[in-house]
Amino acid sequence: MFFDIVISFASIMLKLTALFMILSFILHLLQVFIPYHKLEHLLKRHSGFRGGLIALVFAFMTPFCSCSTVPIVVHLLKNNIRFGVVMVFLFASPLLDPTILTVMTVFMGWEIAVAYTPVTASFSLAIGLILERFGMERAVKQVVMSGYDNRHNSFSVKRAWFETWAMMKTVFPYLTISAAIGALMHGVVPTDFISTYLGGDAWWLIPAAAVIGIPLYIRLSTMIPVSQVMIAGGMAVGPVMAMLISSAGASLPELVLLKTIFKTELIVTFVLSVIMMSTVSGFLFYLIHV
Repeated sequence: MFFDIVISFASIMLKLTALFMILSFILHLLQVFIPYHKLEHLLKRHSGFRGGLIALVFAFMTPFCSCSTVPIVVHLLKNNIRFGVVMVFLFASPLLDPTILTVMTVFMGWEIAVAYTPVTASFSLAIGLILERFGMERAVKQVVMSGYDNRHNSFSVKRAWFETWAMMKTVFPYLTISAAIGALMHGVVPTDFISTYLGGDAWWLIPAAAVIGIPLYIRLSTMIPVSQVMIAGGMAVGPVMAMLISSAGASLPELVLLKTIFKTELIVTFVLSVIMMSTVSGFLFYLIHV
């Protein structure tokens, strides 16, 4: 059993590390060709549905975790971007990471990745615009922007490599943890246990997983290999996806940062919105895989 766990760990770790290194390097290399200034200009010019769509594109092109998104949110608000459009970006940015989507495709299958992308994008767009309609902009504090650099850099393989290496040093511990958990679950947890207690028609697992995901602060890079093992063992897709979305969409470290720019009213609304998004998304995935 121990040998099987080691082999499983090595396999998951090698696949994760290779995917993240290669994809992150390509993304950092191509960052200079992304017209961020033009996108910000478009965000300022357009509001409502069209502005929200542009915010989704902007979110897809800025592959950050939820905590790294906050300085950009402050920057956008300081530049008088519509509140609803900024909220669309805040919800979507940690969820629509192209690296994560690729890893999700490799580990969980293209069907889940294809369904995940429009579901999370649609909810991010709808919730962000609804919050503006309800006047939640009143709960934004006046803050000084820091921690965001939007200078245009020239094309450089060396710079892309250093940025990739810096990112990998941050992500590597999470990749190691995810590979270890996935290998242990694969070798130790019986598939009968997973399918009996975490599978089937236990609908209540979906909202429970959505709530549990927020305080856990499980990065998507950590959750995806674990999710693949759990689904392969017989766990229902719904609660897995609900926990995956909630843990990435609203973590405790992110909420601490958001407290510096949002009043309590908006913080609570944000958390409830993420829980709702995760729960409904979980039920959608449940219906898709019935």
